[in-house]
Amino acid sequence: MKHYGEYKNLFSKLYKESQIQLDAKMSEHIYFKVGGPVDILLTPNSIQQVKETITICKENNIPFYVIGNGSNILVKDGGIRGVVIKLCELNKIECIGNKVIAECGALLKDVSKAATEGSLAGVQFACGIPGSVGGAVFMNAGAYDGEISFVIESAEVLDDNQEIRIIPKAELNLGYRQSIVMQKGYIVLRATFNLVNGDKEKIQARVDELTKRREERQPLEYPSAGSTFKRPEGYFAGKLIEDAGLKGFTIGGACVSAKHAGFVINYNNGTAKDVLGVICHVKDEVKKQFGVDLYPEVRIWGED
Repeated sequence: MKHYGEYKNLFSKLYKESQIQLDAKMSEHIYFKVGGPVDILLTPNSIQQVKETITICKENNIPFYVIGNGSNILVKDGGIRGVVIKLCELNKIECIGNKVIAECGALLKDVSKAATEGSLAGVQFACGIPGSVGGAVFMNAGAYDGEISFVIESAEVLDDNQEIRIIPKAELNLGYRQSIVMQKGYIVLRATFNLVNGDKEKIQARVDELTKRREERQPLEYPSAGSTFKRPEGYFAGKLIEDAGLKGFTIGGACVSAKHAGFVINYNNGTAKDVLGVICHVKDEVKKQFGVDLYPEVRIWGED
């Protein structure tokens, strides 16, 4: 197994010491709280650093992965060989007229909060989504009858040639949990959301309503990656899993939530192997009982 920590000096010319971590525990950087170490974790604070980092990785054949808030990722127990670029420091949010412009590392809940404070309606569905703007555009995140495709105007991305491009909504190919960003492997740098002026009290009331629903129905007290599976056409994943009798199904420290069957949770210091075991069993049982294929919404990285 090749170890890429030897390449630290390449990044030391670009980053402060505080922005570089060797053998960083990915369990401390993803919502599932599982996973082995990554050789090098970098935390850029500018778009230029992101561009130069990717150039270094490509020129030296170093595998690299990009994360925002780590809310939709599962890292295996053997960890990740190469570099993880964490974009959480690129988190500026601006409200200009009826538009909100947010950098890739800005949290969706903060975008929703900024919009609410500016009496702008449309993005309140995202108030409880734990992800960042970059990840949300990447997968066209959504909740409670809203999704990114309803409100986005354009996305600024770094393409596979390290060129910065602005892609309008019509060219983003936004569908259910997909986008051209995902298809092409682009990196979202910032997004512009086109919202509508509204009554601040009514907008806040909607946020409060959605927050209450989320707290009542989802197992927020445990580490997870939110909804574990994509919605199968014509079905609801959680309903299928519950009807299969899998609520509470456990392997090691991971289980199907008894509160919401659509969530696999780390309820007792589980490992990535435990989580993956539960996911595989759920997929097998739902296929056997109902003939429906379930596909994980969470992205799975690393090695065993």
